[in-house]
Amino acid sequence: MAANKKLVEAITSMEEDFAQWYTDVVKKAELIDYSSVKGCMIIKPAGYAIWENIQKELDRRFKESGVENVYMPMFIPESLLQKEKDHVEGFAPEVAWVTHGGMEPLQERMCVRPTSETLFCDFYANEIESYRDLPKLYNQWCSVVRWEKTTRPFLRSREFLWQEGHTAHATAEEAQERTEQMLNLYADFCEEVLAMPVIRGRKTDKEKFAGAEATYTIEALMHDGKALQSGTSHNFGDGFAKAFEIQYTNKENQLEYVHQTSWGMSTRLIGGIIMVHGDDSGLLLPPAIAPVQTMIIPIQQAKPGVLEKAGELQKELSEFRVKVDDSEKSPGWKFSEQEMRGIPTRIEIGPKDLEKGQCVIVRRDTREKLITPLEQVKEKLAEVLETIQKEMLERAREHREKHTYIARDYEEFKKIVEEKPGFVKAMWCGSQDCEDQIKEETGATSRCMPFAQEQIGETCVCCGKPAKTMVYWGKAY
Repeated sequence: MAANKKLVEAITSMEEDFAQWYTDVVKKAELIDYSSVKGCMIIKPAGYAIWENIQKELDRRFKESGVENVYMPMFIPESLLQKEKDHVEGFAPEVAWVTHGGMEPLQERMCVRPTSETLFCDFYANEIESYRDLPKLYNQWCSVVRWEKTTRPFLRSREFLWQEGHTAHATAEEAQERTEQMLNLYADFCEEVLAMPVIRGRKTDKEKFAGAEATYTIEALMHDGKALQSGTSHNFGDGFAKAFEIQYTNKENQLEYVHQTSWGMSTRLIGGIIMVHGDDSGLLLPPAIAPVQTMIIPIQQAKPGVLEKAGELQKELSEFRVKVDDSEKSPGWKFSEQEMRGIPTRIEIGPKDLEKGQCVIVRRDTREKLITPLEQVKEKLAEVLETIQKEMLERAREHREKHTYIARDYEEFKKIVEEKPGFVKAMWCGSQDCEDQIKEETGATSRCMPFAQEQIGETCVCCGKPAKTMVYWGKAY
């Protein structure tokens, strides 16, 4: 019991200091370690295994939608980056530059990719000639570098892992359809796999991606009431195509510019999983994404038959992601470690259980103990994992609804933002002046203009002029 207490006390309480709690979890659950390269993290096996499961499930969904994987270079010549003015201005403060090759200065400096629009555009300009070459539906899995001033593991680091999709289409309608299709794919993935409910909507012009015609986003609410932009999908129109001369010959043998999209998700999703589902005992992983779905913990494992039965159970449950903890640590320590790492269930099996032909399945989320006959363990575990997945989504949705507020005037808006962390729904006139004022005076930013609009009032929450749309506002990571 003492060992159990010691491990749990290593985590700061969420309510006491949420930021420190988060840092404690990523370290104690052995998801990351800090690197000698400032602002960069080492993703350890437990953290990378989560990313592999994210990657595997997203990749499957991409391919079902017709997307193929490619790989682009890490370096972008400065002249190539300069071709799209808004794009280069948007990324200039975050770009890392390479100026030497070995001991020799480069004739032209190159940036380490912050994103790959320009590389894909340069490629498409040579690849696309006819309407028969369209659409191009490509994605790449890679790392990108953005020289962030303030960093935090998974949420914001100077190098991070992601996927970036880049597509080219014959018409504006096809590009818009793909933009929305990928946003909905992201939203379904977050809710079905990560048990993370999201708001789907469009970014304001102030918050859209540099060079995009329109940016669409999914926004999730963390336990502390801050928003996390969890995935974005951009419609570029033909702006990049004109900058890079990406043209095709249509069926009438006339030249036209292609219409493009781009969309991405990154390792910040792991930070989202931690902050939506974690508790004071550590990480809590949804079964669908957990690298280990159940840990078999033998009790009094030196007693005859206990370890053997644990091994038999592991084989019987091979359709699940299952491990046996046969280390020499005490059962209490093993329980705490399983909880810290967020493993959704554990199966306890000891001498008394063997006598009774049973085992005990323990849920990580509720700590409920389910005494289960050994001949029913496979069916029961499947049922428990499905229930946990469903109830984690329901709890996260309930938390979001409980922390979503409505503001009808500016005084009410400011009071809510100051006193009640969460989303604030309020009407907006469409003016960036109001958006800037709200951010400056409250720290809240526009998260999105949701697809599911509500008519809260007739006037802008900030200036009182006629409103154009309802917006989700909030402080964000």
